[in-house]
Amino acid sequence: MISRSPAGTGGKRARALMIQGTGSDVGKSLLVAGLARALTRRGLVVRPFKPQNMSNNAAVTADGGEIGRAQALQARACGVAPSVHMNPVLLKPQAEIGAQVVVQGEVHGAASAGAYRALAPALLAAVLDSFGRLQAEADLVLVEGAGSPAELNLRAGDIANMGFAEAADVPVVLVADASRGGLAAQVVGTHALLSGAERDRIQGVIANKTDDPRGERVALGVATAATGWPGVGVVPWLAAAACLPAEDAAALDHAKPCGSAWGGSKRPVRVVVPRLSRLSNFDDFDPLRAEPDVALTFVPPGQPLSRDADLVIVPGSKASLADLAFLRAQGWDLDLRAHARAGGRILGLCGGYQMLGRSVADPEGVEGEAAAAPGLGLLEVDTVLAGAKVLRPVWLTDRLWGKGVGGYEMHLGRTQGPDTVRAWLGADSARSADGRILGTYVHGLFAEDAFRAAFLAWLRPERQAPEGSFQGRVEAALDALAGHVAASVDLDALDRMAR
Repeated sequence: MISRSPAGTGGKRARALMIQGTGSDVGKSLLVAGLARALTRRGLVVRPFKPQNMSNNAAVTADGGEIGRAQALQARACGVAPSVHMNPVLLKPQAEIGAQVVVQGEVHGAASAGAYRALAPALLAAVLDSFGRLQAEADLVLVEGAGSPAELNLRAGDIANMGFAEAADVPVVLVADASRGGLAAQVVGTHALLSGAERDRIQGVIANKTDDPRGERVALGVATAATGWPGVGVVPWLAAAACLPAEDAAALDHAKPCGSAWGGSKRPVRVVVPRLSRLSNFDDFDPLRAEPDVALTFVPPGQPLSRDADLVIVPGSKASLADLAFLRAQGWDLDLRAHARAGGRILGLCGGYQMLGRSVADPEGVEGEAAAAPGLGLLEVDTVLAGAKVLRPVWLTDRLWGKGVGGYEMHLGRTQGPDTVRAWLGADSARSADGRILGTYVHGLFAEDAFRAAFLAWLRPERQAPEGSFQGRVEAALDALAGHVAASVDLDALDRMAR
């Protein structure tokens, strides 16, 4: 029986439980989303929380702040709007200067890895403040750790894992990744590297991402016997989870298809995306991946862009100048120009839009050293990276097909030039004279069904849009994930562990 704290009605603060992992990309984010939806369906007021996240896949909150995309998905699983307090420290890797540091939704400069380790303890107060705010409005706060609590080089000054758990006195459940093999070794190795007090804080273990539940129960039993930590669940792979946004670009290395395979007689619409070194907000492409007649490919470094693509999308980047140089180093500038000469269509999103222009200048050194570089020259625009960062939700009507687009902007820089006379999605968007090359700062545009259908019909006029809504697919995937997690994990045991 799941118990309710009186926190959500003005009584004591909510109970909490922290999900930590034996490493990065073990599935913590989606597991928290599934638990959040499952427990919300049982009547609890649940809030997600991640003290510190490192990701360039971010979301804009209603008040103009930014948090990790995974926490925005977890908020959706709870049925609430995302808040900056759900992810009070967000680190966004960029060029040589390390990472941009975002605290409670606002940019607080940049720091190298060494400088951030010195800074992190001072951010604990903001982390605990945000955690307290969520506790005051919920029955249960589900906390997600980052990476592994046993990373020896990161333990001093830690606020992401055990450092937070001890400061806030939150019990922990450890998640191990069965898909990598060596599940028992992951758990036992983590146990060996933790202090006695940290070992006592861990209340149980979940084996995640398995295709052999029976075998992993045996491995989990071995881990339990060696550590004394009880097993509380074995979670098999779930195909529907492929339709949910991933936390960071590491997930692209083993992305599974979303939706059914294309079985039509005509070839699918082919979309290619160069995988930039500082790729950001790649969940922009999830609605395209979910279309059964769209074949979307992220092209890795060292590989050419396909010559038979219907569309090339230059994606967002956390460091436009650095990724412009990276793009040239791969020879993708030549591929893009060849595609344009052949009459191909190109879309630039945010940083990718900036790269398509005539020039990108960073006179204030916001991405590192002050610098400037010629762009690809495919759009008659110039960008200067200066001024305040733009962070805002937007609702626009596109000027090409008259469709409503709800999305968000998240960028530094101002873009101007002759091609903005043909603005098509936002006043600072641009369109080439022949109409085949587009640029915009709006993220999330393809999540709108009517706009996506019109855009794909631009590429393939005879295309018939399939039935169904992208947002409906996301909701269905969250519901499937919740049911899957509830069937695989002992929720009553987790309830007893929370405090």
